[in-house]
Amino acid sequence: MELVLYTSTFCAPCVRARSVLRDAGTLLPQARIREVDVLSHLRESEELRIESTPTLVVRRNGTEVFRASGVPSVQQVLAAAALALD
Repeated sequence: MELVLYTSTFCAPCVRARSVLRDAGTLLPQARIREVDVLSHLRESEELRIESTPTLVVRRNGTEVFRASGVPSVQQVLAAAALALD
């Protein structure tokens, strides 16, 4: 499972979302968690139609199973991650 947080540099909600994802990650040792700056990875962000930051995308075996914008709670991240369990 992969959890990808799309962020931008001057995004205050992104700071909070990053913290939530870090906390959730301690409960999901099997998850690959990464952060993508939309401006540094513009092509990827456009291809995936990332329209706002922060946006969390959860993938199972490379296939998107969940997407949400805004600052999630740890509980919401865990529920989304459950969709990607093998």
